[in-house]
Formats: sequence, C-alpha cells, structure tokens
Amino acid sequence: MKRRAWMYAGVGAAAVAAGAGTSWWRWQLDAPPVGEGLGAFWGATLDSPEGKPVPLVGFRGKPLLVNFWATWCPPCVQELPMINAFYEAQRNRGWQVLGIAIDQPSAVRQWLQRSPLSFPVVLAGLQGTEMSKNLGNQAGGLPFSVLFSAKGEVLERKLGQLHADDLKKWAAKA
Repeated sequence: MKRRAWMYAGVGAAAVAAGAGTSWWRWQLDAPPVGEGLGAFWGATLDSPEGKPVPLVGFRGKPLLVNFWATWCPPCVQELPMINAFYEAQRNRGWQVLGIAIDQPSAVRQWLQRSPLSFPVVLAGLQGTEMSKNLGNQAGGLPFSVLFSAKGEVLERKLGQLHADDLKKWAAKA
C-alpha cells in the first residue's frame, strides 16, 4: 500500500511540475517584449534575398504581420501560401507582411524561385533567432509570428503554425 501511495504522489508531483512548466512557457510567450528588444527590432537592417539592405523601421506606420520562418521547417512552408493570400487580400487596406528567413541565403533564394511570395522577405540567419526571442519567442521555435500595430507596438504573437482563424482575428485587431 505504501508503494502505491508513493507512486501516486510521484505521478501527482510530475503532473504539477508539467503544469507549472507549461504555465511558465505560456507566460513567457505572453510577456510583452522589453523596450530594448522592440527597439532592436525597429533599429535593425536586414538584407533582401537580392542583397539590398532593408531597414525594418520602414515598416512602421501601418499594421504589420512579421513571420519568422525557414525553408527546412515544414509548418513554416505550409503556412506561407496562406500568409501570402492574406497579404494579397489585405494590402489595399494598408496591411504589410514581412517574412524573416532564419536560413541560409542560397536556400531562401532557391525556395523563393520555386514558390514566389508577394510580400517582402529578408534574411536574418541566426540573428533572426535572437530577434524573435527579443519579441517574446523564448523557446526560439519556428514558425513564429508577430502582429504589430501601426504605431509599432506588439498586439499579438504566436509560436507555431498560423491558421486562417488567427489571421481573421488579427485582421480585426489592427
């Protein structure tokens, strides 16, 4: 009987630890990015796939959906056509979309030749992981999306694949 009680206690402790870990992880994603992280984002200049510098501050002033992705990430490439369709449908309403590729430049260029996107893409390499962490992606996972207001403030974030319902809700927010 004692053995069973200890087993149940162990299982219960593991469940509490898992719940606490999940709560901590969710809190980290929900925590607003620190001013430095936001300032670093808006102060960054990244290269386009063609090698031209793209200052991110140029995207302030209109609602902006930023999507961190990589060619080697299956959920990333699955969501890109939907994000592209969202951009096509919303750009006349003043929306902007920016893809930040955390990948090798040659892989991104090859992928974009096969599957062109209407919205701009910039290359961040490993710097993009740190950039996404500064915006609240403590896990550093992909895909990671951030919705900015026209004022440059973070309105929403999502770690994991976006769905049409996410984009519909986000479009109503900004």
